[in-house]
Amino acid sequence: MNYCAPNILLITPPLTQLNTPYPATAYLQGFLKKNNYNVHQADLGIELINRLFTKRSLTQIFELAEYIVERKTTKNIRHIFAQQQAYIQTIDAVMRFLRGEDSIIANRICTRKFLPEASRFQNITNLDNTFGSLGISDKARHLATLYIEDLTDFIRETISENFELGRYAEHLSIVASNFNVLETAVNTDTNFIDALMLTILEEKINLWKPNIIGFSIPFPGNLYGAVKCGQFIKCKFPEITIAWGGGYVSTELRELTESLVFKYVDYILLDNGEAGIVKLIEYLQDKNAELVKTFLIDDYGNVVFKGKDNPYRIPFADCGCPDYTDLPLNQYISLIELANPMHKLWSDGRWNKLTLAQGCYWAKCAFCDTSLPYICDYEPLSATFLADRIENIINQTNTSGFHFVDEAAPPKILRTLSEEIIKRKIVISWWTNIRFEKAFDAELSATMANAGCIAVSGGIEVASNRLLTLMNKGVTIEQAVKSTQHLTSKGIMVHAYLMYGFPTETLQETIDSLEIVRQMFENKLIQSAFWHRYAMTVHSPSGKNPENYGAKLTNSTSGTFANNEVGFSDNQNIDLDSIGNGLRKATYNYMHGLCIDWLLQKWFDIKVPNNTVVKGFVKKLL
Repeated sequence: MNYCAPNILLITPPLTQLNTPYPATAYLQGFLKKNNYNVHQADLGIELINRLFTKRSLTQIFELAEYIVERKTTKNIRHIFAQQQAYIQTIDAVMRFLRGEDSIIANRICTRKFLPEASRFQNITNLDNTFGSLGISDKARHLATLYIEDLTDFIRETISENFELGRYAEHLSIVASNFNVLETAVNTDTNFIDALMLTILEEKINLWKPNIIGFSIPFPGNLYGAVKCGQFIKCKFPEITIAWGGGYVSTELRELTESLVFKYVDYILLDNGEAGIVKLIEYLQDKNAELVKTFLIDDYGNVVFKGKDNPYRIPFADCGCPDYTDLPLNQYISLIELANPMHKLWSDGRWNKLTLAQGCYWAKCAFCDTSLPYICDYEPLSATFLADRIENIINQTNTSGFHFVDEAAPPKILRTLSEEIIKRKIVISWWTNIRFEKAFDAELSATMANAGCIAVSGGIEVASNRLLTLMNKGVTIEQAVKSTQHLTSKGIMVHAYLMYGFPTETLQETIDSLEIVRQMFENKLIQSAFWHRYAMTVHSPSGKNPENYGAKLTNSTSGTFANNEVGFSDNQNIDLDSIGNGLRKATYNYMHGLCIDWLLQKWFDIKVPNNTVVKGFVKKLL
């Protein structure tokens, strides 16, 4: 095999977002092309979805499912099966609509007589109130999404229990301290979904004839696909070298000792993918060359980690502009799962993803993986450099929507970049994640809005100053209120990330946090929000020193495969499942302008205390 001129194929395995490509392979391809490597890329996820949701595939699925449906399934699955001809007849039209190829069909979808309906349609609210009489396209997209989700439920219960939109077999990877469960799963009979995925993979290999395949694994829901593909490649194309990288790998596999995984992969690269793959190519040419942060198996079957102290790295500015060549940009589908403005941004429309700065300029939050390079190695880019990239990507993709995917976009860069966009008269629409700090004043908010900013998301986390101080967030409630006021007053939509269950957080503090959030909705400072349950990770300050946060670990034993989340106790006897359900119900209604005046206790199935926040607290801060 000749690695002097390697043929490289970069793959994102199923599944990630369906409306836009995940940017890792595009960044890496841009870098490799810039350095004259022969490289191609593929998003197996979106190609799988477009191969799966077709008249031909649905016909096969219903035929395969007949025996299962006859034996033991839910009433909903039998209902879908009974309407199979309606699904087969409409699926191609729905997918054309979701890809933006046929907008006229929206009118028929909105009649509620064109598409078959199952359980996902049961909780529909008044769509005319939500979308208005002229919101035909969005209303139809929401109905088409529910239709696709009904089919997904059917496929999961009859064909593949691992299949979900936006992820594949995620439950096998979320807590995978050893590799045994995944090993068992990939060695069961190949199901219909797997077979489609492997057919597409084989087509790509035959087309581009790579001798190196790199799988980017950003999330747990991509791991199974990478393992299954690796199994196929090892069997049918054993001469191909397989490498893994990406966010999940660099976060959860840092303490890897499990040799079994190397039946499906040859090299596992941590952190900077550009540096890792360049050194891997050199190593494949000359085994005396030095790798960078790479796991492999030695001649004795032991897992070894090479290049831990190799200082070689690629400066962020030299990593190259994302290159979307080879990706089927016209095949991505826009979904509207929830009638929520921020969720619509995430799943509807194709966004060019761009990073303004490597790492996080704050990198101090106790709940964040601040010890990992993707957080702690901060390296910003200049406004002129970024504006050049924006223009390059617009010319390449012919789209002007941008999602700046930073952990927290630095306000200084947002100011200078906004000024550069205005100066060059670049017309784009963009959104990003920020920290609600004092830098986001009226002037900066206005400049961002004039440069095309349509939305921001940011962590209010626990709306308690005691807990914000404990977690070293660097923001107060008062500052968050003022920042959101400046942003919303300039027409920028604001989404708030919220957290419950942080160590030592009392039930009273949680209820008071909900009241702060309620008042922020009431005063139209935020338009969208989501609560997630705190998870302690081994790479965060709270996971490394839990005693500093009033907690102690309950399972500190490391696994042989993935290590990330750890159990802890803080002596708070709170039913967090019930609390989480109540918080989400309340916030869902607030987002739709409903039940703002309800007593907070009404949202919960368990007894909770009265809130102690002063009435009109947020309004007084304004």
